[in-house]
Amino acid sequence: MRKIGIIGAMDEEVALLINEMTDVNVLSKASLNFYSGKLFDNQVVVVRCGIGKVNASFCTQLLIDEFNVDMIINTGIAGSLCNSLDIGDIVVSKDLVQHDVDARAFGYKYGQIPRLEYFSFEADKELIAMALEISKEVNKDINTVEGRILTGDQFVAENEKKKFLKDELQGMATEMEGGAIAMVAKLNNIPFLVIRAISDKADNSASMDYPSFEKQAIKHCSNLTMGLVKKVNEVVNG
Repeated sequence: MRKIGIIGAMDEEVALLINEMTDVNVLSKASLNFYSGKLFDNQVVVVRCGIGKVNASFCTQLLIDEFNVDMIINTGIAGSLCNSLDIGDIVVSKDLVQHDVDARAFGYKYGQIPRLEYFSFEADKELIAMALEISKEVNKDINTVEGRILTGDQFVAENEKKKFLKDELQGMATEMEGGAIAMVAKLNNIPFLVIRAISDKADNSASMDYPSFEKQAIKHCSNLTMGLVKKVNEVVNG
């Protein structure tokens, strides 16, 4: 049986998942609570990592080292960089780039971490395909697309910044944890997927949009995450 690590940045992003779990044990480590148990007969460890790349990074490594997870799903909300995405729509990560890294003075691309051999962190193709198919069933009222997700330690809420990120890095959504989780998973050879539901437009209206649409976006993301856990269990067990 596969053991799936599920990470959300905020309590709200993991609450629905934890409520569905059975046989739950809670281990507190490094100020984090790791909920280990079963979700739809699959072994899972669900954790709220906190906001930002540092929190996301050490949480991911703890999941790998302490709980021996076989795959990682990062679930949560994001700002849209694409005009075709509406509030509540979902972006499934094709790959991730950390948009607050700038080492162009040393000849690197904008967004590339120096001395790493790859520019972006590619998600697991099988998980991508599963997620796109499952979302059609569990989130029939929204659009789900595959695309690049950008990560940085900042809440993007300006039209100019949004345009720059879209033009420079071809991102579809922007958030604050996924790229760090992707990097740690990649360095440990753990398959991963980042799922992001759109909560705001990442422009001058973002601070107004976010509180209104947060719950709606989280519900869509949780639906897909739970559907994906079910599917993984079916695939593994035949």
